[in-house]
Amino acid sequence: MGLEVYCFWPLLFFFCCVVAIVAAMITVSFFLGERHEGRVAGEPYESGMPLTAVPQLRFHVKYYLVAMFFVIFDAEALFMFAWALSVRELGLPGYIAFLVFVFVLMIALAYLWKRGALDWTDEKRKSALTRT
Repeated sequence: MGLEVYCFWPLLFFFCCVVAIVAAMITVSFFLGERHEGRVAGEPYESGMPLTAVPQLRFHVKYYLVAMFFVIFDAEALFMFAWALSVRELGLPGYIAFLVFVFVLMIALAYLWKRGALDWTDEKRKSALTRT
């Protein structure tokens, strides 16, 4: 019983420190931060130039999908790099685990490909290509 508590106290201490630092930063910024109630306070500032267009650019959802896919598959590259550094120590079980990991990645990529998540053709052009 005592060993489990002894092992987790540094993690608990770290968590408490993080919560305290975040709370202190939010509190200090609330009291020291500036507050503007003017008419132009909510408008974007473009290097002193008057606003010429609507600042909300609308991106197609495909851009966000590609960004998520990049983050997901880029994180897997980090795992592969870590595996490559310790391949000799891991031996055959580590190699088998790596193959399972890559197999799951390939299944995910095939699923995305089949669902059309990686297809960037326009819907009009896509429907015209499928009719001919």
